[in-house]
Amino acid sequence: QVQLVESGGGLVQPGGSLRLSCAASTNIFNLLRMGWFRQAPGKQRELVADITVGGNTNYIDSVKGRFTISRDNAKNMLYLQMTSLKPEDTAVYYCNTVSSRYSWGQGTQVTVSS
Repeated sequence: QVQLVESGGGLVQPGGSLRLSCAASTNIFNLLRMGWFRQAPGKQRELVADITVGGNTNYIDSVKGRFTISRDNAKNMLYLQMTSLKPEDTAVYYCNTVSSRYSWGQGTQVTVSS
C-alpha cells in the first residue's frame, strides 16, 4: 500500500517561510502528476499547486508568486516552498496525485499567526 508522508509544517509569523516535504512510497512516482492540497477548518480540501511529469507547474491564484512546487523523482519526494505566508494560508497540507489516487496521509499543519 502506498504511503504519503508529509512534513515540514509549523507555526510561522505572517511574511515567514516554510518548506514542506512529501515522501511517497511508490515506484511509479516519476510517472505521476503530483499536487499539494490544503484543508482549512470548516472548508473543503483544495488543490493548491501541482507539477506534471515533465515539471510544468500550476498554482491557484492566491498562492502564485509565493509558493513553489518541485519534485525529486530519484528520491520519490515532493516539495512546496512557501514564502510571504499569510494567515489565510493556515491549513493542514497534504500531498497526493492530482486525481487523489492514493489514501491521504496525516498531513502537516501550517499555522500562520502573529
